[in-house]
Amino acid sequence: MTPNFTRRTAIATGIAALAMPGLLRAETVNRRNASAFVKRDWRDHFDSLGEGCLLADIDSRAVHYWGPDGETYALYPSSVPMTEELTRRGYTEIVRKRVGPDWTPTQSMRERDPTLPAYMPPGPDNPLGTHAMYLSWPAYLVHGTHDTRKIGRQSSSGCIGLYNRHIEELFGMAQVGTQVLLL
Repeated sequence: MTPNFTRRTAIATGIAALAMPGLLRAETVNRRNASAFVKRDWRDHFDSLGEGCLLADIDSRAVHYWGPDGETYALYPSSVPMTEELTRRGYTEIVRKRVGPDWTPTQSMRERDPTLPAYMPPGPDNPLGTHAMYLSWPAYLVHGTHDTRKIGRQSSSGCIGLYNRHIEELFGMAQVGTQVLLL
């Protein structure tokens, strides 16, 4: 018995053949992105949990958080600095937290982009989003963003950015004194 080969079968087969390379590319991209979001062990980067540990992996654009209880773990996609020149790496800690942060661009930010305002109050246009955690390094923060296109990209002037819903969650878990490593 031979299969019934119709015009409809030919069209469906042709469409499937054309779509296959795109599907394979999408699977490759997803697999590559997923590999960056592998659970890590805090012991590889910190001596103790203390008040908790936060690792911002700039290369994979991921933030890992371990709570002081040793059980809490969270992983978030992030935005990272635009260039290596703007990137600071090393150990620091959360020194202050703020809901509804205001924003004052640094002098170097305004030199790079003279259209930036001198000051911006909290709100939907504020690039710090809904929550911010300030690090011991001046002008470096882990904060939210209203511009969701920035997450997963090199898009900041030095800060680590998260979706607003993620920074809100992390803000509730991470305490002042949480150890931070930008790697």
